[in-house]
Amino acid sequence: MKNTIHPDGISADPDTPTLLFEAEDHRIYWLGIIEQTAFRCNCYLLVSGDTVLLIDPGGSSYFGQVRQRVEQITPASAITGLILCHQDPDVAASLPHWRKLCPEASIISSPRAHVLLPHYGCPDYPLVDIEQQPVIELANDRRLEFITAPHLHSPAAFVSYDHSSGFLFSGDIWAALTLDWQLICSDFATHQQHMNIFHMDYMASNIAARGFVRKLEPFDIQAILPQHGSILSGKIMVTQALNYLQTLQCGTDILYPDLS
Repeated sequence: MKNTIHPDGISADPDTPTLLFEAEDHRIYWLGIIEQTAFRCNCYLLVSGDTVLLIDPGGSSYFGQVRQRVEQITPASAITGLILCHQDPDVAASLPHWRKLCPEASIISSPRAHVLLPHYGCPDYPLVDIEQQPVIELANDRRLEFITAPHLHSPAAFVSYDHSSGFLFSGDIWAALTLDWQLICSDFATHQQHMNIFHMDYMASNIAARGFVRKLEPFDIQAILPQHGSILSGKIMVTQALNYLQTLQCGTDILYPDLS
């Protein structure tokens, strides 16, 4: 049975990792980052049997904080992979630090991101190309699947879907900017205003957004876990989030309305 997070049932702990899902040996945690800023970042850890995946580990400034939370769960050296949804510094700048701690860990990203990630000072690393390997097999027949999301906002962007929990790790998609932050969104209508601040400027176009939503149709999404802002939990809110992208006017739609 899916032990899905619930808006009234969980909140962020500033001192410890927050367990979001657990089923046998399969667990998902929110790690942070704890900071009073509108551009707050979320980092997640997926532990499944012997597989330990750090999802969007974040910038260098918060490496120590994220490492501390990882080590409350498992030794940092036990990390088997880092998932980087694109190459931006708020996602990937801590990469050199993690490479020193877990040099055997695979760096899991898209081919366009792999072209740029070595510029963080990591010219060589164990590489997984999500287009060549779109599914990672986990313990007990569990699966993590990658879905490309080009130009939302990076050409390199992709999301990660955990089939066991129904969690979609969405990177910058459905990101929100606000100082009035909570871990789990409680009111989508209000939250949408915070998403607009980010999406209208950063996302490429409504065509890119609608094309991505079409790719998600086969997936039973129980919750959306973005890199910025609040988690969107439950089928009603997930449906609202998908509908939001369907009608989103952003990027070139706004810059060149006469060409839309």
